[in-house]
Amino acid sequence: MMRQSAWRQITGPELWMGLFALALTLSLTMAEHMDQRQALQISPVLHRHKREWLWNNLYVEEERPTDKEYYLGKLKSTKSRNNTHYVIKGEGANTIFKVDEKGDIYVAERLDREKKSKYVLSAQLFNSINELMEEGEFVILVTDINDNDPVFTKSFNASIKERSKRGTKVIEVTATDEDDPTTANGELAYTLLEGGDFFNIDSTTGMITTKYEELDRETQSSYVVVVQAQDLRGLKQGGTATTSVTIAVNDINDNIATFSTSSYVFSVKEDMKMGHRIDTIVLVDRDEIQNKDPVFSIAPPSDIFEMECSQIKDGNLVLKQGLDYETKSSHTFFVHVKEKHLTLPADNKDNPLIKAKVTIQVIDVDEQPEFSKSIYNFNVTEEMMVNNIGIVSARDPDKANKAIRYSIEDKDSPIGINPITGQLFTARKLDRELVAKHMLQVKAKEEPNGLESFVNVNILVIDINDNKPELSIEEIYVCENDMAGTVIGTISATDKDDNLPAFSFTSVKPNANFSVMDNYNNTSNIVLKHGGFRLEDSRDYVIEIGISDGGRPLMSSITSLPIKVCRCDNKRIHTQCKAAQLKMGVSVHALIAILLCILTILVIVILIAMRKRHQKDALVTLGKSEIHEQLVTYDEEGGGEMDTNGYDVSILTSARNDSSMSMRQGPSLYAMVKKPQTACKGDMAVMIEVKKDEADHDRDGIPYDTLHIYGYEGPESLAGSLSSLDSSSTGSNLDYDFLNDWGPRFRTLAELYGVDGSEGSDSTY
Repeated sequence: MMRQSAWRQITGPELWMGLFALALTLSLTMAEHMDQRQALQISPVLHRHKREWLWNNLYVEEERPTDKEYYLGKLKSTKSRNNTHYVIKGEGANTIFKVDEKGDIYVAERLDREKKSKYVLSAQLFNSINELMEEGEFVILVTDINDNDPVFTKSFNASIKERSKRGTKVIEVTATDEDDPTTANGELAYTLLEGGDFFNIDSTTGMITTKYEELDRETQSSYVVVVQAQDLRGLKQGGTATTSVTIAVNDINDNIATFSTSSYVFSVKEDMKMGHRIDTIVLVDRDEIQNKDPVFSIAPPSDIFEMECSQIKDGNLVLKQGLDYETKSSHTFFVHVKEKHLTLPADNKDNPLIKAKVTIQVIDVDEQPEFSKSIYNFNVTEEMMVNNIGIVSARDPDKANKAIRYSIEDKDSPIGINPITGQLFTARKLDRELVAKHMLQVKAKEEPNGLESFVNVNILVIDINDNKPELSIEEIYVCENDMAGTVIGTISATDKDDNLPAFSFTSVKPNANFSVMDNYNNTSNIVLKHGGFRLEDSRDYVIEIGISDGGRPLMSSITSLPIKVCRCDNKRIHTQCKAAQLKMGVSVHALIAILLCILTILVIVILIAMRKRHQKDALVTLGKSEIHEQLVTYDEEGGGEMDTNGYDVSILTSARNDSSMSMRQGPSLYAMVKKPQTACKGDMAVMIEVKKDEADHDRDGIPYDTLHIYGYEGPESLAGSLSSLDSSSTGSNLDYDFLNDWGPRFRTLAELYGVDGSEGSDSTY
């Protein structure tokens, strides 16, 4: 860094230092010139030439004040005369550096060596008529002064392992100084202002090293040292700079992992699942987790418990086998811990706690019933009722030892179980050919309403010989050109039973055309007795085959095997065949069942047809006698109960006079009826009573309401009549006299339906 007004601030010793440097430089230059002159005088070969310029380099001190131009030096030449003058050119010529006619050089500006330390110029000598007499080059060197302080250009951080040996290199700290490095101004010396108790620093290189071996991360994990850089080789007059260096101490495994206490007690339920963690035993270790390396062991060795290392390097106590409170309610053992890759001696080497006593207290819980086996397998012979297939047993593992009740979850299972003893039995016969293996689940439940558990039971059905052999029919035909003794086909049989079959084949009835030759390998050949078969022959050929399976009990069957006649080529490949009539044996019971089914279907069809026809006739009859009368009409809206002129009773009169009510062509009754001018209340009551009497005694008549007619919905409708007149009025217990109490509006209705005392109590209106 450039110092401001450095020249004015130079102290006495600094000034003498600068003058000493300048004198030293000039002395070296003069010695160089003397050496050159002596070499020229001694050498017999070289001839001395007269030097024209009497100078080489000029020196100027940086940062010298330039309040006015100051003298630097003089240009000298052997050709210089009174009428000659000098001119300079080059870097800073006539601006920084100026020359007069006599060759005196002056400095006009302040110089900074750190910006430019050397100026190269050329000097020219001219005569009075401005002719160039001589030209040469010279250099002006800017000498350094201590005007810049050292600078640390970056921050420094380092790390070192704890317990490192003395003199271990940590980090090299360097600073820079813009002053001339070849002089004391640019030479730096390093010292530690802080941290010297644990670290050293090289004064020349700035390398920091450990001073002792007692670095302990657990005591102090980092250090901050302050480094000072000073120029002038560390003299008090030199400029200084400081920086802080953070040194982190890295951890190593130098502490033994220990238990926090000498004994642990854990409570565990007896139904805890195997492989679950019981609890965690936390270790005490001052090292960082990446350097913790504990190893656990249990003494004496246990098959029930084990120790595992957790993710944070603590000890997980894990259950390996199931616990049983009733067998053992408490477990005690010791857990040991040790460290791998431990740096010795350990910091805590004195009496570390590496052994702890562990006590497991088992807590009793209500447990499910336990079966004597994890799975049960039994065998049952098919087609037999078995009372004792086997026993499924379970017990209550708790001290209460509750009674167990057994059941089978599948209610449709063919296997039953005794709820008290657990004995299995067949609820119905088993058929191996339908289901060869039954798998069921038995439930055991503590009485009365306790826990329950399940077990799988497999019932393997043992086969018996209860199925008849069946003929495996292939295409068998006889060719027209077949000769006697020709094997026209081979037959075999199958059996649903599991036993190894030993089929034998026979011809049930003597057959003039074919014979059965048993091969004694569960097959048989059909052999032709004679030739001469023709395709034009209308007869069908059938052979009755008897098959026996050779089992116990012996099962046999008879099958009709049709044989067709074909026209074949020389290789006995048929080209044209007559279809043979398939005659398979059908039992009498099957025929009877088929006939009964057919008869039942016919009877049902006939009954349905008769019912539909009866309904249709009834609808037609009703349609023919259907009469639509409008018994109540109103001349205007809202005639009300007092509108007696609204009743059209002529149609009732005509209906009563003509009981036939036959359908006839012509205008409808509604068109023919004319509304009378007046109506008598007494005539209306009489007519209603007559109509009711007719409806009560006419079983075939269509019922009609007294005041309104709800006609039949039509012959195609399934809905019946809505009329209420089909019920007899003589059985009515209703008394309509209470309508008189409702006011004048209901008095007319009460008169219509009230009881007429003159006619007795048998008539109700």
